[in-house]
Amino acid sequence: MNWLTFGATACGSVVLTEILRDSYHALCHHIPALERWHNRHHAAYRRDLSLVSLAAFRRSQLYHDITESIILLVVLLTIALLSGALGVWVGVVYASLFLAGATRRYVWAVADTDYNHQPGPLREPPTAWWVNRTYHWRHHFDNVNAYYSGVFPLVDKVLGTGLSLKGKKVGVTGAGGALGQALCAELQRAGAQVTALTTHPERFTAQSEMRVVSWRIGRESELVPLLETLDILIINHGVNVYGRRDFAAIETALSVNALSVLKLMELFMNTVTGAEAKATKELWINTSEAEVSPALSPLYELSKRLIGNLITLKRLDNVCVIRKLVLGPFKSQLNPYGVMSPQSVAKGIIALAKRDFRNIIITINPLTYIFFPLKELATSLYYRCFSRGKK
Repeated sequence: MNWLTFGATACGSVVLTEILRDSYHALCHHIPALERWHNRHHAAYRRDLSLVSLAAFRRSQLYHDITESIILLVVLLTIALLSGALGVWVGVVYASLFLAGATRRYVWAVADTDYNHQPGPLREPPTAWWVNRTYHWRHHFDNVNAYYSGVFPLVDKVLGTGLSLKGKKVGVTGAGGALGQALCAELQRAGAQVTALTTHPERFTAQSEMRVVSWRIGRESELVPLLETLDILIINHGVNVYGRRDFAAIETALSVNALSVLKLMELFMNTVTGAEAKATKELWINTSEAEVSPALSPLYELSKRLIGNLITLKRLDNVCVIRKLVLGPFKSQLNPYGVMSPQSVAKGIIALAKRDFRNIIITINPLTYIFFPLKELATSLYYRCFSRGKK
């Protein structure tokens, strides 16, 4: 026996089992016949994931968990018999464990839920590559037509259901710029309730059903009442002083690109209170690929690298989901020579956010896709080792 082949096939069969399980779950929300049975599962839980009743829980086991496990087992047995690969039988055993657990809970009336349905407050934000309780809570109580994955969020990343924007209250700074206006339009198409935050309201053309709020750099604290109502804050404002290096240019670049962003980030994170806020509150911050590559504007690069590193540092506190928007040159007032259109960049941002990417890279420079993840990993590890948060 080739143990390497067996191990690879065994691991693949476990991943395949989860993909099939999550795909069946998605179908349960789109095929009425399956949906009627699957709704028994949703009806068994309160918002804190405690059980409505033992009877409701047992019905959910019969109509959803046992049914799902039998289907999984039949499919995997068929694959194992047809392929003749020994490793696939690991997937068969894995699926059998689901059936055994569901049967035990139904027959013996055991209120023993899996880790995704453990009752109690949500203590951490949704994770990116492993489904935790907070991630799955959103499927039950944020949007039942998203967040289908149970262990590995692969299906959600493929389907674009790793983040639902429907009904979300989203604020966008820099809304008067080319990208800001494009983002506001794309967010509305995705079903979000958009608040455009701009320092130049006269430049902003508001879409229907869009709120426009004027604000000023240095007066970020005045936005706290608004920030408390938002689910997602997209910090998108910035300035480019190009080749200048005088004190006024240094002060402008740092105050707009770094210090203002840091203040807004801190103010928003202070609004993440209560268990459900951990599940729904998010920060998206436009840092630019100037974090890792030249932008032909030294102060722009310095200020963007500063805020980029501070975001990496603040991510370690795990207060809420923080997404970096690492963008290449798009055409705007800051960069009239940009080669990408702001509309295509905005569409890319929304598409990748729906797939729950935490570092959203959109650029024509292939090196950014290599160097940025390496830089982010190394910087994060260094900060984790040599910094500490509040106790």
